[in-house]
Amino acid sequence: QLPLVESGGGLVQPGGSLRLSCVGTGFTMKYYAIGWFRQAPGKEREGVSCTSAEDGKTYVADSLKGRVTASRDDDENAVYLQMDSLKPEDTGVYFCVADSNPLGQCSGYVCTSCDYSGQGTEVTVYS
Repeated sequence: QLPLVESGGGLVQPGGSLRLSCVGTGFTMKYYAIGWFRQAPGKEREGVSCTSAEDGKTYVADSLKGRVTASRDDDENAVYLQMDSLKPEDTGVYFCVADSNPLGQCSGYVCTSCDYSGQGTEVTVYS
């Protein structure tokens, strides 16, 4: 198993920023592909970013580029999602996901091979 714990969500006004964290417990995150998904109220889950194992190459959804950055801190064993210039449509629950197969590589911003998920952290952008 790959236990994942997200944090950092909250209430923020449009234009604000949030930094979401995903911490892996009991395993070393750098050896696994890690992704972020989000699910807005009443909508399907959608991919946000994917970070490859080892080299940490990261992809972000085109619609979010320029506002959202994903990164990995190997010393902290964590993956972060920095979100700036937040909009009401960014509201939703953000999930950190991981590929249980070691050394997975992302081919795009959707981690199609990720099969473990955290419980999610809620982001609400309100005006």
